[in-house]
Amino acid sequence: MIKTKNEYINREISWLRFNARVLQESNDKRVPLIDRLRFLGIFSNNLDEFFKVRYATVKRIVDAGKTGKSVLGGERANDLLEEITKIVIDQQARSLEIFNAIEKELRSENIFIIDEKEVSESQAEFIRDYYFKKVNQELMTIILNDLTEFPLLKDTAAYLAVKIVMKNGSGQGRHNRYALIEIPKGIDRFVVLPKEGEKNYIIILDDLIRFCLDNVFTMFEFESISAHMIKITRDAELDIDNDLSKSFIEKISSSVEHRKISDPVRFVYDKKIDKDTLQFLKEKMDIMGTDSVIPGGRYHNRRDYMGFPSLGRYDLMYEKIEPLPVKGLSMKGSLLEMIAHKDYMIYAPYHTFSYVTKFLREAALDPKVRNIKITIYRLASDSQIASALINAAKNGKHVTVQIELQARFDEQNNIEYANYLQAEGVHLIFGVPGLKVHSKICMIEREEGHGIKRYGFISTGNFNESTAKIYTDYTLFTAHEGILKDMGKVFDFFETNYKINKYKHLIVSPHYTKSTFIKLIDKEINNAKQGREAYIKIKMNSLTSYKMVDKLYEASRAGVKIQMIIRGICCLIPGIEGMSENIEAISVVDKFLEHPRSFIFANGGNPKVYISSADWMTRNLDFRVEVGCPIYDEDIKQELLDTFEISWRDNMKARVLSAKQDNAYRQKAKGEPGFRSQIEMYHYYQKKLES
Repeated sequence: MIKTKNEYINREISWLRFNARVLQESNDKRVPLIDRLRFLGIFSNNLDEFFKVRYATVKRIVDAGKTGKSVLGGERANDLLEEITKIVIDQQARSLEIFNAIEKELRSENIFIIDEKEVSESQAEFIRDYYFKKVNQELMTIILNDLTEFPLLKDTAAYLAVKIVMKNGSGQGRHNRYALIEIPKGIDRFVVLPKEGEKNYIIILDDLIRFCLDNVFTMFEFESISAHMIKITRDAELDIDNDLSKSFIEKISSSVEHRKISDPVRFVYDKKIDKDTLQFLKEKMDIMGTDSVIPGGRYHNRRDYMGFPSLGRYDLMYEKIEPLPVKGLSMKGSLLEMIAHKDYMIYAPYHTFSYVTKFLREAALDPKVRNIKITIYRLASDSQIASALINAAKNGKHVTVQIELQARFDEQNNIEYANYLQAEGVHLIFGVPGLKVHSKICMIEREEGHGIKRYGFISTGNFNESTAKIYTDYTLFTAHEGILKDMGKVFDFFETNYKINKYKHLIVSPHYTKSTFIKLIDKEINNAKQGREAYIKIKMNSLTSYKMVDKLYEASRAGVKIQMIIRGICCLIPGIEGMSENIEAISVVDKFLEHPRSFIFANGGNPKVYISSADWMTRNLDFRVEVGCPIYDEDIKQELLDTFEISWRDNMKARVLSAKQDNAYRQKAKGEPGFRSQIEMYHYYQKKLES
C-alpha cells in the first residue's frame, strides 16, 4: 500500500491530470489518425475553458490578497498558480511533440499540411485567388506603433503579431513597425488545396495569410516581414449587478457582454517570436510577471483541430455506430401508451436520442395533454427540443420551461432561445436566486378517465441532440406516480422557492442530495461492521466534495468495498493504507465522453440503484438544483449493474487513479484478452435486442 501525508488531491491539479488523459488519446496509436488530431483539439479547448474559469478563480483569490488555503485543499493560491503554469507549459510542449508525430504519419497517408514556405507555383496561384476572394475582406489588421492605447484583444481569438522591418532601418529600433492581424473565425481554419494525384494538401489559414503578407502591407516599403501567433484568455466569471430595475435576462446579457473586457488570465505566444516583438507586446499590454505567460508553438487555438477535414479518408476516423432502438420501445406506436405499462431507459449514444424528441412531439399533438414542464440547461444550436415545445404551445398546451441562463459558455445561446420561446407563448422560469438549475427532468400531464395521468423522463445529461451523439448518458422514461408527483414538487419549487418540499422518491439538491447519499453510505458501513455484504459502485464525472471524500474514507476503513469510475476530477486518493485501501478508482477516456452519474449500493443483498444529474462536487450538492432518481424496474436495475460492470472491466482505455497521478493505463492480466468498454457496451445492447 502507498502511504501519503495528504488526504486530498487539489481539484485544479486533478483537472489538469484529466486533460492529460485527453492528450494521451491523441498519442494513442489505437486511435484513428484524424481522430487523434481531433483529440488535440479537445485538449486545447479544455485548456482554454480551464483558464477562463478555474485559473481565473484562483487568480481572483490572489488579487484579493488571500491565501485560499481553506478552499484549495490546503494549497496557497500563489503556489498553486505557479504549479498550474509549470504543468501547462509541460503539457503544451508535449502536445507539440505529439502534433509533429501525427503530422509525419499524415504524410505517410498522403495528407500534407504545408506552410507558406512549402507552397508550389500552382498552389500559389490558388492561394492568392482564395485570399482575394475570401480572406482579404475579412481581415482585421491594426498598426500598433502610433496608437496611444493598445487595442482590446478578444478572448481566445488568435492573432498574428507582425514585425515589419522597414527599409533603411536598423532592424532593432524605431524603424520597426508592429501590427496585429486577427485570424478570421468565419473562414475554415483548414484550407484544402487542389489534390495532386493521390496527394491531399492542406494549408492552415494562418500560413495562407503569412504567404500573402506582402499583399496585406503593400503600403510599406520593407526589408523583411514576419508573423508569429499570440492569444489571450480572459476571466469568464459572470459578475451580475444588483440593479433592481433590470430583468434577470438583462443582467445576464450585460454580464456576458462584460466578459469581452474582463481581465486577461493567460498570454500564449509562439516561442520563436523575436524578443523585441514580445517585449513590445508585453509592455503595451501591461502583462506582469505574475500573469500566466506561456510559450507555445507556431499555431494556437488548436481547438479548431476538432473540425479537421475528413478528406474522404474514413479509414482514418472512428467508424460511426448506428444508434440502436430500445427493446420493447417502438418508435412507431405511442410512447406514452408503452411507458404507461413499464419504465424504459435509453443509454445514448448506444441508443437513439430520438425517443426524447418523439416523446415531446407526441405530447405536443396529443389532444389530451394539458401541461408540459421541462428544465433546459444546454440546447443544440438548432434544437428539435425547442421546436417541439413551441409546437406544443401553438397547439394550446401550457408549456413551462425552466431555462438556466447561467449555463457556462452557453449563456448567449440560452438567452436567444429564451427570447424565442417566450415570443412563441412558452412560459419561462429564470432560475432560483443563488442556485443554478442543473436538473434534467421533464413531465407531462394528460387527461385520462376522470383525472390527470403524469408521464416523464429524468436524465443524467442535457436534452441536446447534438451532444447526445458523443456523450454517454442515461435517460429514464417513467409513469411512476410517486416519482412524478415528486417531480411536480421540483417544478413548484422553481415557482415558489421560499418553500422547501419533502420528497419520497427523488433525491433533490441543494436540500437532500448530500444527506441522502451520506445515509446510504452509513448503511453500507453498518452492514460491513456486521459482516454483511457491503459495497458501493459510483460512476460520475467529478468528485471534489471533501465531505463526501471523507465519508468514503470512513466507509473504506470500515471494510466497505468501493469501486469508482471518475472521468474527470477526483480529489480522493485511492489505495492508501489506513485511509482508502478498500477504494479502487479508474477513469475511462475514449471515443465517447463518459458523462452519466450512477450510484449502486449493496443494501444487504438487495441493491439500491440511482441515476442523477449531480456529481459529488460542492457546487452540485449545495449550490444547484439537481435531481437523482431511484431505479425501481428490476430489468433496468440489472441493466445499470451490467453497464457499470462493463465499464469497470475496461483494460484498454481505463487509467488507474492513484496517489502517483501518472495516468497509468490499467494493465491486462497475463493471457487476459483486451476489453474496450465502449465497444463492448454497444455489443451488450445488440445482444439484448437479439434476445
